[in-house]
Amino acid sequence: MKSHALIRPAWTPATIALMVLGFMAYWPLGLAVLAYILWGDRLEAFRFDVNRATDRVVDGFRRSGARVPFGATATGNLAFDEWRDAELKRLDEERRRLDDAGAEFESYARELRRAKDREEFDRFMSQRGRRAGAVDADVVRG
Repeated sequence: MKSHALIRPAWTPATIALMVLGFMAYWPLGLAVLAYILWGDRLEAFRFDVNRATDRVVDGFRRSGARVPFGATATGNLAFDEWRDAELKRLDEERRRLDDAGAEFESYARELRRAKDREEFDRFMSQRGRRAGAVDADVVRG
């Protein structure tokens, strides 16, 4: 069973209606919905890139011994701090692994969609060619 989000970066009736309502309510809102329709499929890659860049910055802070601005602070118990840092590192690696797997699956799904679209298009063109051949044969006979 396929499941599609109602609001997704595509020209669907829901997104078109939201865009029109956005323009009617406040034009920048309609413009934002239009931008989402046109470039929304790039948001996932953008989020992935921002997460990766943020991770690099935080890792740099940790390696330098500087205090991470939005991270956990030292408790004073070295054993606990070491354990927490090791667990956070393990969780970060696991999250990166899951993000990579998600990106890999998204790429795989995109290629499957592309192959299916190509197959449907080729089938259409072959049927169209047969119909055009039949019409040409009728014209020659007639």
